[in-house]
Amino acid sequence: MKIGIVCYPTFGGSGVVATELGKALAGKGHHIHFITYSQPVRLDFFSENISYHEVEVANYPLFDYVPYESALTSKLVDVVRYEQLDLLHVHYAIPHASAAYLAKLILAEHGIQIPIITTLHGTDITLVGRDASFEPVVTFAINHSDGITTVSDSLRKDTFANFKIKKPIEVIPNFIDLRRFSKKPKDHFKKAIAPFGERLIVHTSNFRKVKRVQDVVEVFKKVNAVIPSKLLLIGDGPERAGIERLCREIHLCDEVRFLGKQEAIEEILSVCDLFIMPSESESFGLAALEAMACQVPVISTNTGGLPELNINGVTGYMSNVGDTEDMSANALKILKDNNVLQQFKQNALMRAKEFDIHKILPLYESYYARIVEDQMVKS
Repeated sequence: MKIGIVCYPTFGGSGVVATELGKALAGKGHHIHFITYSQPVRLDFFSENISYHEVEVANYPLFDYVPYESALTSKLVDVVRYEQLDLLHVHYAIPHASAAYLAKLILAEHGIQIPIITTLHGTDITLVGRDASFEPVVTFAINHSDGITTVSDSLRKDTFANFKIKKPIEVIPNFIDLRRFSKKPKDHFKKAIAPFGERLIVHTSNFRKVKRVQDVVEVFKKVNAVIPSKLLLIGDGPERAGIERLCREIHLCDEVRFLGKQEAIEEILSVCDLFIMPSESESFGLAALEAMACQVPVISTNTGGLPELNINGVTGYMSNVGDTEDMSANALKILKDNNVLQQFKQNALMRAKEFDIHKILPLYESYYARIVEDQMVKS
């Protein structure tokens, strides 16, 4: 099958999932065409089954804002026509779903019927999409997609609750490539970071307010007062400067390392003992799944799709949003005893294996086949 994939080519979860999905599909013999404004960060290799098409946007003085959606639409029309694609799979509703729908209308005038699948990832529904300036377009584009998927049942329910969606939504969860995300022999790195055997606690995100990184520091402060520990903060974003100031104010600079954006995140996760995800909202929790695959148990909130991933008392613990006291107490339950820690590590790995890409990929392939067949019937 020839499949066009549209996504944001960034470190965000939707872009990561779209890219990893495309790479896996290419490995199964499908011909994948990535259509984005720059090369996706996870597209670190090419094969004979992968093509990349850059969306070029002309920056005319007339425009205060670059008309990306129009440029994307034109590129979709071009790629579908000349590569003879069977399907477009767009990730994140804004503006990909509406651009794909407009491309579909243009292509129909050329006698080409192209089915569109829209995968909703989270903030396109729970945050951005609910904005009054976007909601009518988001609702229309989703309803005119030929197939709709979400990455968790929680997000599916949120979509129906917040938008007037008239079509069924398929839940296909996020996944992990266990060949990449697995515990690596990096003991030398751990000794460099924690020379006296301190516990290593880690958090990774885009440092937006919704991630509540300040809560990570608060939890770490309480844990470190009982068990000598180090905190690794991976990623970057608007809240980072404030978190750096906080660490200075509470005199934790020697115990906290800001590592910025990292490509080989699995190597860092491999030496860690606990992952903290205190988010106000998470549609799934892909970063937590990556940690679990590297045998790192998770302390998380109980919001969104996290209860569908993190099993309370088994792979980690869950708390209410903002309850850093409970998160700290739960973290200490895991970290105080080596035997308990090792059991949680093994439980985390076993849970991660349930989301192996080789188990999730057939769900997408089956869904693709169903949507393409439905399109053929309609034509």
